[in-house]
Amino acid sequence: MDDLFANHDALGVAQLIKARKLGARELLDGTLAKLRTLNASLNAITDLYDGELLEKSVAAAGDGPFRGVPFVVKQLMADCAGTPTTLGSRFFARAPVAAADSAAIAAMRRAGLVIVGRTNTSEFGLAPTTEPTFRGATINPWRKDLSPGGSSGGSAAIVAARGLPMAHATDGGGSIRIPAALCGLFGLKPSRGRVSLAPMGETLAGAGAQHCVSISVRDSAALLDVISGGEPGDPYRAPPAGSFLAATARPPGRLRVAFQLKPAGGDVLDRSLVAAVEQTAKLLDELGHHVAEATPDYDAVASGAALGTIMAANTWTNIQIRANGRVPGPDDLEPVTRATAEQGRTILAHDYIRAVQVFHRTGRQLGAFFERHDVLLSPTVARPSLPLGVVRMDGSVESFQEEVAPMVAFTSVCNAAGVPAMSVPLAWTDDDVPIGGLPIGLQFVGRFGAEETLYSLAAELERARPWRNQRPARGGLA
Repeated sequence: MDDLFANHDALGVAQLIKARKLGARELLDGTLAKLRTLNASLNAITDLYDGELLEKSVAAAGDGPFRGVPFVVKQLMADCAGTPTTLGSRFFARAPVAAADSAAIAAMRRAGLVIVGRTNTSEFGLAPTTEPTFRGATINPWRKDLSPGGSSGGSAAIVAARGLPMAHATDGGGSIRIPAALCGLFGLKPSRGRVSLAPMGETLAGAGAQHCVSISVRDSAALLDVISGGEPGDPYRAPPAGSFLAATARPPGRLRVAFQLKPAGGDVLDRSLVAAVEQTAKLLDELGHHVAEATPDYDAVASGAALGTIMAANTWTNIQIRANGRVPGPDDLEPVTRATAEQGRTILAHDYIRAVQVFHRTGRQLGAFFERHDVLLSPTVARPSLPLGVVRMDGSVESFQEEVAPMVAFTSVCNAAGVPAMSVPLAWTDDDVPIGGLPIGLQFVGRFGAEETLYSLAAELERARPWRNQRPARGGLA
C-alpha cells in the first residue's frame, strides 16, 4: 500500500480492483491508515470518514471507471450528503449537514469513487494559500515551511504526498492551478459551464469552476468525462465535446503556441520562471509545434478589479444566504474576509454589472487572441514558491492584495474569460538556489471549450517529460 499511488494512478488502481488483484476493502482500509499518518504532518484533511458515514460512501460508489478508488472533496463549492460544508470558516463550523450531494459529487460517486473525507481550504477560498484560522495551515509536502498554495491546498498536499492519486478541487481565480503548480501536480480548470455547479448558484458570475488535481493527465481527463455536462436550467453551457480521455491518446497536431515571459502589464519574472518557460517553449518546438512569443491584449488591471468586485459581492451574499439570519460575531470571520464582505455589502448594482461586462470584454479579447494562436504558455504562478505566512488574512486588505497579485497574475484572467487552463509540472527550481528542487508549474490556456486540445497536448508533454516519479522526499513526511 505504501507505494501504490506512487506507481498507479486512479484508473490503474480501479483496473487492479476489477481484475481482482487488489481488494476494494483492503485498498480502503490501507488508504485510510495512510491518510491518517500523512495528515498528522500535513493537516490537509479536515474530516476523515468512519463508521456509518464511511459505509454509506462505500455503498454509494457505482460500477464506473474509478470503481473502489478513495477520494476526498474540498470544503468549498460542493456538498457531500451527510457532512457540513464549512467553506474553511469557523462561522460555518456548525452548519447543517448536506441533505444531498451536489450534482458533480453525485456523478463522481456513480463513477465509482469512494468519498472518504473533506480537505482544507482558505476561508471562503479567498486566499491563494491554505492557512485558515479555523483549521490551521496545510503544509506543502515538498518543504514544511512552504504553503501548498490555495485555495485547494488540502487536496493538492495529500495528492502530492501520494496519499491519493487525485482529489476534488475548485478554482475561482487559480485555486486548482496554483496548488497544482506549487505541489508538482497536474490541474486543469474547465471552461465556464463545462461542469455544473447545481444546485448551488453560479459562483463569481461564472468565474468559478470545479474539477480535480491529479498525478496523471488521463485521470483528470477521465474524471472530466464523468462530471462534464449541464443540469436542466443551468445558465452556462460549454460547447459539446467528445471524450477527454480519448483526446489523451491522440496527437495534438501542430499547434500554434504563444508564450509570455511576464504578466500582461506586469513585472519581469524570477529567472527560474523565465528559464522554465523558455525550456518548455524549446520542448514544444522540438515536438513540432509552431512557437512564438506573444501576449494577449487585455486590461489586466480592469480584469483583476472586476474579479475583486464580484468576489466581494459574492462573499457578502453567500454569508447572508448560508447564515439563515445569523450575524457573524467578532471572532467568526478572519479580518480580510470580514473586510471583503463589508466591501461587498456596499457594492452598487451598476458597479457589479460593469464588473460582469469587464469579464465579457476580456473574454472577447482572449477570443480574438485565440483566433491567431491555439495555446498560450506562461508560468502558472509569478513566483517560484510561497512560504507560509506570506499571504495573511489577519492584516490589511491592501497588504493581502499585494501578496496575492503575483499568485494570480497569470491565472485569474482565465476565470474572467471562462476559458480552460491547465498547470503542468514540467520544470524544477535549480538545486543551487536557496529554494532548490521545487516544482514549477507551466500554465497552458486554450480557447473556450478547447479542453480536448489541452488534454491532447498535456498527454504529449507527459510522455516527453514524465513527472510521476518526481515526488517529495519520504512521501511528504520529511
